[in-house]
This record gives sequence, structure tokens and C-alpha cells, in this order.
Amino acid sequence: MCPAIVSQGSQRGYIIPIGGGEDKDANPVILERFVEIAGGQDANIVVFPTASRLEDTGLLYEQIFEKLGAGTVSSIPISSREDCNNPEFAERCSQATGIFITGGNQLRLSTILGGTAVAQMIRTCNASGVPVAGTSAGASIMSEHMMAGGASDQGPSEGGATLAPGLGLTNAAVIDQHFSERNRLGRLLSAVSLNPFLLGMGIDEDTAAFIGPDSVMDIVGSGTVTIVDGSDMSYSSAHSAGRSQGLSMLGLKLDILHEGCHYDLNMREAFPPVEDDHRVCSL
Repeated sequence: MCPAIVSQGSQRGYIIPIGGGEDKDANPVILERFVEIAGGQDANIVVFPTASRLEDTGLLYEQIFEKLGAGTVSSIPISSREDCNNPEFAERCSQATGIFITGGNQLRLSTILGGTAVAQMIRTCNASGVPVAGTSAGASIMSEHMMAGGASDQGPSEGGATLAPGLGLTNAAVIDQHFSERNRLGRLLSAVSLNPFLLGMGIDEDTAAFIGPDSVMDIVGSGTVTIVDGSDMSYSSAHSAGRSQGLSMLGLKLDILHEGCHYDLNMREAFPPVEDDHRVCSL
């Protein structure tokens, strides 16, 4: 599923995957920046707590965004596919200046949202300039190929990653979350081995990738974003590996980015913070 087409004269909205566990109190820089991009005091933020089974998740984020200065915040209580085809919910989504998808279970998200009127409206809104942010499960579902599961604490292996269709806001990367905290490098590598065209993007907790309309992303937060690029891979054993067998992957490129770094998803190139980039400073 490709991202929705951007109308002539428009530009795509930010896509903001968050690795989960974002600071909500002491230093909520990620959520503050999302509110700012969504319009600040003029923002109309819609929250989708669908991935969570906790009844107060939507209310929690309403309170957080209101505290951070958002003009209007409301959560949409979607818990079934029938809800997703409710014209009222799609209409509320269409009025949003910012959309936020909470954490929980990404398969719950994909099986409830997938192919519905609300899912299509989220895609349409983003293509017309509305920023879409998601944390944890809400981050994974943003990509065309969603990381649905796979073992942590092990190397890349055949069957080491399970993929499912996502929202398709980007088709450039497969996104994993709680990355360093749950040692998920092996399953991200497993996913890249299935399709080396995809970038693997692993996002730590309290860390976000703000992907702009130009497909350049800025890193915000206290952790790092790991990028695995398999496009120039010279060899992979994924096609011949037996069940659960370890994989050989030769010629991979790995970048690890902290706050202030940038990454161009089109060029597949990483850049340091401007103050550390001597090429920029010497101009």
C-alpha cells in the first residue's frame, strides 16, 4: 500500500513514530513538538486509543495535550470495525489538525482499522498536510509493512520477524519500537532480510523520528534511532535458510542517530547535528 497521493499545491504532513515510553511530565519535548506542529493553541487533535485495552488511555492523552496548550483535544472510542465505518468518527478525523495513535497491541490496531473508512481518512488527512504521530504500537502501524511480532534477544533468523499490513503512511521503512530496551535488533534485521529495499527503523523509548514532507527526519528525545539499510547488501541467506536458522547478511549499512541528527529517507544518508557537521560549518 503506497502513501495516499498528495494533491497539487499541497504537501504531506509530518509522520512521527515514537518508540514508546515518551516523557509525559518532566520533559515532554516530543509531545510538545507534536502539539506545536499540529497548531498549538489552534490545534484540533484527535486521539485514537484503539490499540490499548485500558479505558482511560484516551482521557490520559487528552489531559496531556490540553496541558501542553493544544486548543481542542478529543479521543475517538473505536473498539470494533463497525466503529471504524461510523461516518461521525470519520468526519471528526477529517476536521483534525493533528492525529495521535496510542500504544498497545499493533495487531489489534491493524485488524480493527485496516481497510476501513477511518483508516482511509487518516491516510487522506496526512496526504493533505495533517501530522500523524503514534507511540509504540501506534508507531509500528504507520508503515506499509508493519512489524507485528518476533523474538527479542536473539540474532537475525528465518522467521525471526512477523510482518502484517499497516496504514501505509510511508513505504520507505519498517518500524520497530522499544528498540534498545527490548533488544530488538535481531528481529529488525530479520525483517530487512525479507525485502532489502526497506529501511529498518528501530526507535528507542522516549525517542521520536519527525519525518517531514521532504522525507528528511529529525531525531528528538533521550534515546537513539537505529537505521538498517540493506539496499547494497551483497549476500543474504534468507532464501535458503531453514526454519529458525540464523541468517547471513553481508554488506549492510548501519546508522545510529541521537537527538539533533537527521536522516534523508530518499537519499538514505545520515547527517550529524549542524553544529557537529564540519561540512556545513565550513560553507
